[in-house]
This record gives sequence, structure tokens and C-alpha cells, in this order.
Amino acid sequence: MYPAAVLYFTMQQIKEKEDIKTFILFLMRNIGYPLEFSLINDIVLQDGFVASFDFTECFAELLETDNISETTGENGEELYAITEQGIRVSETLESDLMSMIKEKSLKSAVRLLSFRKRGAKVRFTSEKISDDDYEATCVITDRGGEIMKISLTLGSYNQLQKIKMNFTEKPEIVYRGVFAVLTGDVNYLIDE
Repeated sequence: MYPAAVLYFTMQQIKEKEDIKTFILFLMRNIGYPLEFSLINDIVLQDGFVASFDFTECFAELLETDNISETTGENGEELYAITEQGIRVSETLESDLMSMIKEKSLKSAVRLLSFRKRGAKVRFTSEKISDDDYEATCVITDRGGEIMKISLTLGSYNQLQKIKMNFTEKPEIVYRGVFAVLTGDVNYLIDE
């Protein structure tokens, strides 16, 4: 079982604007290359430490104060990178209080980026196997082949639709969750 402090930090959102800005800069500094806004948004919000509205507001302020710069990518897409000033601010304002949050979020960010870079693709299939039961199969592949395949027997069409929607919209989170449970990283979910 995880210590109470870990559970406390994993369930708390960062509320102070300066802490949110520092958190955004920390992640961007450690990623180290320009990203699209939507990907930065996904990275910052994926663990639930920052609310969507707070992220949007703080990101705009960081851009306005030249801590983040906007550039154009090779394909004409808008990319954002941390500036030298942003790096200095991030290094100066880092807080030890947030170290557990930062470590968890950075690991999640690296996994998400790796998942997308690998060219991961998802496939969801389902089949009615009896009057009441359905079989759902969730598959994630990358260039090397299958990296996850799970088949579930479900007792309702409603469950099937929920699983289909969640898996197809957030496959990297499903993958991360399954991996965390199977490796014991989140045993507190199954401990009695």
C-alpha cells in the first residue's frame, strides 16, 4: 500500500497560478523540444493535477511574458517551446513540495510522447456472444507489432459502448492504467 502522502498528492490539483506556471515550464523544459498546443495540453492535464481552464489561462500568460515562444514547424503547424528565460524561471522556482507530482507527471508525459512517436494504432472489435453477453477486444499496435491485446466478456451493451469510447479516445491512458495495475504500481486500487 502507498503511504498516505503519495495518495494525498495524487488526488490534489495544483491551484496557485504560479505553481501551475512552474509546473508547465518544468514539463516543457524536461521534454526539451517544441510541441503542438494540443499535445502540451494533454501532457499537463493527463494526471489531473491541473484543471483545463487554469492550464489555458496560465499557458497564455507564459506566452505573453516570453517564457514560452511560438514557432512554426516543418509542416506549417504552430509549435511551442520553452525560452531561455522560461528555463531560468523554471529552475529558480521549482518547489520541493511538488516533487512527487512533477516526477509522476514527467513519467506520464514521456510515456504519452513515446506512445505517439511509436506510431501506435488502436483497433477495437466487438461481437455478440449470447443474448446478454458481448466480447470486446482492445488492441494497440506499433511498428513492432502488438503491444497490448485485451479481450473482455461484458454483460451489457452499455458497458461495451463505454469501453469502446474510452479506449478509442484515450488509448495511451488505458495502456498506462493496465500496465500500472499489472506491474503493481497502483496496487492500492486492488488492496483490501
